[in-house]
Amino acid sequence: MLYDGRFAGFRSHPKLEGTHALFSPSSPAWLRYTPEKVIERLNTARASALGTELHETAARNIRRGIRLMDHPEYPTLAPYVNHAIDYGMVPEQTLFYTLNFFGTADTISYDVYDDDDRFDGYLRIHDLKTGVSKVHMDQLYAYAAIFCLEYEIKPFRVDGELRIYQGSDILYEPIDRGVLASAYSTIKAWDQLIEQHRSGGLI
Repeated sequence: MLYDGRFAGFRSHPKLEGTHALFSPSSPAWLRYTPEKVIERLNTARASALGTELHETAARNIRRGIRLMDHPEYPTLAPYVNHAIDYGMVPEQTLFYTLNFFGTADTISYDVYDDDDRFDGYLRIHDLKTGVSKVHMDQLYAYAAIFCLEYEIKPFRVDGELRIYQGSDILYEPIDRGVLASAYSTIKAWDQLIEQHRSGGLI
């Protein structure tokens, strides 16, 4: 087959570089969607974007110490912000152990005990959930474990509380040091395993 010439009219889209479409060819399952599934996917994306906006609003208010009034549509947003202000918590704090294990806690604080034979301090981690999926404390224990690893604090020397704010509910859990120690040990073990594999020590 002979060609008269090569197409040279590809357009440039610099504003889209590094972004992904909601319906991207790299994830082509949507080719088999029903109309109902398309709308469901759209609503999920909107909910995710709203969640990002709510987290940004909450973080901004916490940093500035601006309390919120109760909102009927987002009943846990005001308590989440106001409690964080009351406890002097830091919003959107990155916790880092290694490049394999790090993450950003929604809000966190750690109050050091001056004279306590059992504990070094009180760790508080709060998480704002804007979706409707069932939640677990595992994510918060992972944050707590990475905190301990980053700042070289022994898990059994940590006192504290974890909270999840979702819908109209606030879930409270005193830190279970056994669960925290397990997460701490798991992260250390998996990090060593990953690094051994990268260095060729494991097949």
